[in-house]
Amino acid sequence: MARTVQHSSLDALSDPEDDPLSVEEDRSRVANQRPNEDPTLDFFREHWKEAQPCSALDRQMTEALTNFYSNLDFAFRHKVHPRTLTALGLMLGTLVYVAFSPVVDDTVVNVKVGIGAAILAFILIGTLQFRDGPFIRPHVALWRAVLSLSVLYQMGLVFLLFQNKQDARHMFSYIDPSLGVPLPERSYADNCDLTWDVMKDQLDAFVLAHLLGWYGKAVVLRDYWFCWILSVMFEIMEYSLAHQLNNFAECWWDHWILDVLICNWLGTYLGMKTCEYLEMKHYSWRGFREIPTLRGKAKRAVQQFTPHDWTKFEWGMTKSFNNYIAVILLLVIVELNCFYLKYLLWLPPEHYLNIYRLCAMFLFALPATREVYQFLTDKNCNRIGPHAWLVIANIMTETIICFKFGRDEFPNPAPRAVKIFWAILLTLVAAYPVWQFWYVPEREKIRERERRVEGGKKRE
Repeated sequence: MARTVQHSSLDALSDPEDDPLSVEEDRSRVANQRPNEDPTLDFFREHWKEAQPCSALDRQMTEALTNFYSNLDFAFRHKVHPRTLTALGLMLGTLVYVAFSPVVDDTVVNVKVGIGAAILAFILIGTLQFRDGPFIRPHVALWRAVLSLSVLYQMGLVFLLFQNKQDARHMFSYIDPSLGVPLPERSYADNCDLTWDVMKDQLDAFVLAHLLGWYGKAVVLRDYWFCWILSVMFEIMEYSLAHQLNNFAECWWDHWILDVLICNWLGTYLGMKTCEYLEMKHYSWRGFREIPTLRGKAKRAVQQFTPHDWTKFEWGMTKSFNNYIAVILLLVIVELNCFYLKYLLWLPPEHYLNIYRLCAMFLFALPATREVYQFLTDKNCNRIGPHAWLVIANIMTETIICFKFGRDEFPNPAPRAVKIFWAILLTLVAAYPVWQFWYVPEREKIRERERRVEGGKKRE
């Protein structure tokens, strides 16, 4: 009997529930075929080639996915099938159960539960129907769910943008009644004596948050140089914006010793060591049935939560104008949104909403950075991936919200020294690409023409 395969980016493997062949017939057919004759793998290759935008990434992901699929034993193969009809049945069954449950008369509870259920339904739809991204570990469905969350976050930001500042602040009190009130101001520069007692007073939970944050940045960016430049630039931004945000006012040793040399460096070091380990690690994806010992099976199960392979990033901001602009935008914008949003929306730094946002942005950034790097470094890639597109939209929408809600919030003008510094720095930042990407290539072309003319005269 001919098998009908529907070309969807997530149904790369046919669903057993829709398959006219029984499990026993399919087992017999797979057992009698050589791996290179498996029609599922052939479809996998052709389908992934159509689904991905970049040819180099096509080859890498197709090879990784087909090798992974061919190494699975039969029992596990059936567990990685999409199960779209099963998921649809479970979702509809849950909705039927809710429809016939006792009615709750509490409007606030109904609204909160309804919004939560709508979010879960959207994530389920995205997990089943969105296309695959650059990662396949621990499962492609996880990264589709991450993409769904990124879409929901963007929709929430757009909704927030259309509110006024007072209503936006008040809305968060529906999530947590303690929110919606002005934040107490705190400065870290009240006592700058370099003594142990003063330094110990500055050590709080944010020190650990600093370290973990830079560990995450190192894992995402995978570049020592990039992380160091980002670390120093952020401290400069804190100096420059201390007249707007009081918590940016810190002692000199807090900026350069506690932050840069201890927290930022240690987090970056541990993150880059993790990257080096994953880069050099030998990845072996044997089927569970091929592993004889229970310990080996447990180790293989843990490996499912590690990357299938690892790509070292070399951003090279001086190699092209696109790389230069991308790095500059990352340096200037990404780090500041978190601080301005929590100040303008009256969200305490330790509140769980801030923590959830940081964790979500970390998950969004992992596949997004991989897609941005592919777009910048692969000449055959002419389309940016969905994760990267949404993260850029998230960051820029956050920035627009900060500009809108920041009106009349910062009456103090910037100090003269800050204005002079940024005038010089921005002039250099604007002049460098003109020199590097226009003047130097044009000068090389002129010299090449002169060498050709001189060579022609010598031959004559």
